[in-house]
Amino acid sequence: MRVPLKGRDILTMADLRPDDIWAILDLAKELKVGPNSGLDSRRHDGKAVALIFEKPSLRTRVSFEVGCHRLGVRPVILGGSDNVFSRGESVHDSIKTLERYVDAICIRTFEQSKVEEIANLAQVPVVNMLTDQHHPCQGLADLLTIVENFNRLKGLRFAYVGDGNNMANTYLLAGAITGMEVIISCPEGYRPDDAILAHARSLAREHGGRIEIAPDPHTAVSDAQVVATDTWTSMGQEDEHEMRLKAFDGYIVDSDLMRLAAPDAIFLHCLPAHRGEEVADEVIDAPYSKVFDEAENRLHAQQALLALLLG
Repeated sequence: MRVPLKGRDILTMADLRPDDIWAILDLAKELKVGPNSGLDSRRHDGKAVALIFEKPSLRTRVSFEVGCHRLGVRPVILGGSDNVFSRGESVHDSIKTLERYVDAICIRTFEQSKVEEIANLAQVPVVNMLTDQHHPCQGLADLLTIVENFNRLKGLRFAYVGDGNNMANTYLLAGAITGMEVIISCPEGYRPDDAILAHARSLAREHGGRIEIAPDPHTAVSDAQVVATDTWTSMGQEDEHEMRLKAFDGYIVDSDLMRLAAPDAIFLHCLPAHRGEEVADEVIDAPYSKVFDEAENRLHAQQALLALLLG
């Protein structure tokens, strides 16, 4: 019997309980074997999902669109000049109209507050496809990738090296909920959000995990089974690029750093990667790098999530 997720909003990883996460991951594993494994392939025929893009996308756009098609759901792509909010209409009026047409709303945007506003207005499920603060869909794909390699989550040591951005926030919450030991290594001034860090620590105490901030990346990566990083300069921060390169000097994940990790360690990066900045070629191209498995798993995790939200 599947965990009831029908009708829920997924705005951050904290909207999911451990049983919810495992329900999504278990279904995703079935779907990866075959597009309709574990599902009635006709169950979602005639349904529609709005996919709103206020930020450019490759993996999110393609994985969500293909996932919708595999479910028999019509994806309604709204981006650029066709964006829901491009004509100056209020968020309230736009969403109250859109929800009359579709069975779920997914949005990739900047402010987390906008996703929260939409979720408060809409009577259909709302999914955060990415904001500046959170990236729960990527978090689910990464958990799936970890499970494929270790057959567990609880008790694993997960080291994240780099900017305390939306991925750092996502890993804090995902690891805390699933009982992992999460170590975040960022330079001073680039740590994760304090409120999210406090929330993650509370969740870790509840679920048997542990959260640590370790400014020295060598300390963070030592004996880690999972090592992850992300770009040092996210979308909208391009004017800070040179300043960030200086701030993150010494935080590149290279082969020397990876040698400190556990012998069976894997490397993750949500992509796109800036090779030679946050990650060296010899790491991202190594056999232990799972970045393209991780990218593929966006499709399976999101298809599973949509299937469960749509019921």
